[in-house]
Amino acid sequence: MKTITLAMTGASGAPYTLRLIEQLLLADVQIQFLCSQPGQIVMAMETDLKLPSSPQQMQQALQDYFGCERDQLVVYGKDQWTAPPASGSSVAEAMIVCPCTTGSLAAIAQGIGNNLIHRAADVILKERKKLILVPRETPFSSIHLQNMLTLSNLGAIILPPNPAFYQGVESVQDLIDFVVSRILDQLDITNSLSPRWGQNGASDA
Repeated sequence: MKTITLAMTGASGAPYTLRLIEQLLLADVQIQFLCSQPGQIVMAMETDLKLPSSPQQMQQALQDYFGCERDQLVVYGKDQWTAPPASGSSVAEAMIVCPCTTGSLAAIAQGIGNNLIHRAADVILKERKKLILVPRETPFSSIHLQNMLTLSNLGAIILPPNPAFYQGVESVQDLIDFVVSRILDQLDITNSLSPRWGQNGASDA
């Protein structure tokens, strides 16, 4: 079973996180979930799911929400330095930060591992694994762009949640699925969440 670390920080975009968790579980991926306190606040603001503060209670809430097996979704606290994501000896195959605040982006770009999310991203980079960052901010300042360039040069994938409309949009869910589909593509996880270019009447020219 493939293991992927998924982190959620305090930017807007909780529906992306939930849809991504759902799709990773369907793909039989083991998820190591990390969530900042601002991320918990955003989750409660943007969805019908309220995440408890303790990792154990958060894990149970997510397992109940998705109806998944106990070992398929494991939650670690931001200060849980003995957790597997903190060490290269048990590194996951990939990590996604979705959504990613520009503050988290900056900390990761500068190697400032002051919580488990930042440390886990640092480990992924040093172990030459795939790091996917989904920065949700607009407009981007020169500082944001410089941090993105730094991380891109280190091999990270910068994937802003910019949905397209060529696939035929009928609901907000279509826009969410477009972004999540692109994340899954980067993880080499087959999916049909959103029509591809040239499908549904979209031009292939």
